[in-house]
Amino acid sequence: MARKSSKTASGPSSGTPALTLIDVAKVAGVSPITVSRALHRPEIVSEAAREKVLAAVKATGYVPNMLAGGLASNKSRLVAIFLPTIAHSIFADTVQALIDQLTASGYQTMIGLTGYSPEQEEQLLAAVLGRRPDGIVLTGTLHTEESRERLSRSSIPVVEAWELGTEPIDMQIGFSHEAVGRAMADYLYGKGYRQFGLVSVDDIRALKRGRALLDQLASLGITDVPVEIMQTPATLLSGREGLRQLKGRGSLPEVVVCSSDTVAQGILAEAASQGIKVPEELAVLGFGDLSSAAHVYPALSTVNVDGARMGKLIAKALLARFQNPDQYTEPVQLDTGFTIVERSTT
Repeated sequence: MARKSSKTASGPSSGTPALTLIDVAKVAGVSPITVSRALHRPEIVSEAAREKVLAAVKATGYVPNMLAGGLASNKSRLVAIFLPTIAHSIFADTVQALIDQLTASGYQTMIGLTGYSPEQEEQLLAAVLGRRPDGIVLTGTLHTEESRERLSRSSIPVVEAWELGTEPIDMQIGFSHEAVGRAMADYLYGKGYRQFGLVSVDDIRALKRGRALLDQLASLGITDVPVEIMQTPATLLSGREGLRQLKGRGSLPEVVVCSSDTVAQGILAEAASQGIKVPEELAVLGFGDLSSAAHVYPALSTVNVDGARMGKLIAKALLARFQNPDQYTEPVQLDTGFTIVERSTT
């Protein structure tokens, strides 16, 4: 005798029909098309209607079929965001603002981690492009030729964020890392510093800033600059070890320039443990202006790139392209700039 199923009538084998838009519409007291628009195109539905639909979705436990809606409109309403790492928060403000703006307009997001590797990015693109996202956000401008070719053929809007380069795939929204490096050199030279050290992780963008810093210092007559390159991702240990290695070379420089606030805070911790006074014996300059930078002791001088504003501009550019895909025929470059923030460490 066949064994009876132990699942209850409410279980997955009970045959209970799935909830539909019509069921949600009945509960919300609106039309099915209003439910669909509230879930997939909330920007074109009144706030009152959205609230009714969301309340009905919550009450019924309805789960929207995003795939079905995407097939019907030829849109996935998905944006893929590629980041080097989530091990530290230098990208957090940009990503949070970007996701908030896209979510408010009815788009879902997915995050892929490239590990600072163009080859890993290429593998992720191969997987993600099969899902036909409406848009793709990349970090930086360094990609394999295969990735550039795939993206060019895909006709999917692409934003290269956090950097400006000479050959945009589609849209670039960010800043010049070389300009940051030169500005750091000029700022510190103007403060009277003449003995420099550099501690950087081996991220391509950090290295660009570092090379520009060294080139600008050379133009000012300063050529003997010890450099310590640490492995990605940036950690407090990177900074602590970097300062130990600099000190092991002999006398400390007057100022250490860091590839990130995380590295800089590691240097501050190591300086404190060794009794090195900041900034009297050692000045420190970071990059990124993390939320913690103003609250460490001493408060960290750094470079602010306004990541939240960048995220909003990326979202705005993508949404504009989604709505008017034929309006843009040339690559777009938007320089979001940067600001040196002077605090106690310099």
